[in-house]
Amino acid sequence: MIAPALVSAAVQVAGGIAAAPLLPGLTQHWKARLQGRRGPSPLQPYRELRRLWRKSSVDVAGTTVVYRTAPALIAACFAAAITVVPVTSSTPDLGPGHDAFALVGLLALARFAAAASSWDAANGFALMGASRDLVISVFVEVVLLLALAVAVISAGTTDLTGLIAGTAGWHAWSSPVLPLGAAAFAMVVVAETGRQPFDNPDTHLELTMMHEGPLLEYSGRDLAYLQWAAAARHWIVLVLACEVFLPHPPGTWAQLALLPAGLVAGSGLLALGETLVAKMRILLAPRLLGVAALTALLGVAARLAGVS
Repeated sequence: MIAPALVSAAVQVAGGIAAAPLLPGLTQHWKARLQGRRGPSPLQPYRELRRLWRKSSVDVAGTTVVYRTAPALIAACFAAAITVVPVTSSTPDLGPGHDAFALVGLLALARFAAAASSWDAANGFALMGASRDLVISVFVEVVLLLALAVAVISAGTTDLTGLIAGTAGWHAWSSPVLPLGAAAFAMVVVAETGRQPFDNPDTHLELTMMHEGPLLEYSGRDLAYLQWAAAARHWIVLVLACEVFLPHPPGTWAQLALLPAGLVAGSGLLALGETLVAKMRILLAPRLLGVAALTALLGVAARLAGVS
């Protein structure tokens, strides 16, 4: 049992830190291909990070320690979140543990730091983007909690390794409970990665941007921290989707073998969704997330009613 645990820990850390930028790179590459364009290379995010890391940061006049420490704090939150999200049911505890609700807290702290930095910089466009992100995040976090609640009730634990083990095998997916939770979590994946219909990662129009808004005042290494954190967000939600909210085998080696295919498929589905779906008005987005919340509540109700 030592070898599977060591390999799982290595994949979790190395994948989350080093391989995370590949996921948005693949999504952008395939999106361009689906739209008939050549598009950037899947390795473009690495080139951007290397270019930004070589440049010095520039502080906005009048900002405080809140603005200067926000990028490092956000990156630290996602680094900790990577250690919380296991890649198999045998992944050892790397320090922060594997509690599902600790993950929700880390994501919320990172979002709060981004919003606080926008207020500190007092840039109008950054404030608009941060305020829109906060409006959407209120509903996204509710849907995330409800989707996790479906898995928690099914597995009987809030530990993510236990959730992976409890939702493994085809028997766990024979009832409609977990599929309902998976349908709700699909909306979380789209919203957390900043994809359409909630946001458009390709736009830099100040009147429409959300996730890009709080990044406007940053440059150099600070911007590299923030871009890596956005890539790490892709890794976290897609790993959760593959290992908790999709059917997966119970064995550690089988889970490790299927994880790359699941991540690549998830990136492809994000690209396909962006090609087929247009961005919706921000006031309509909570309605879509409300439907996702009701779907998760149906999964909770079905489980409590004894549906199996």
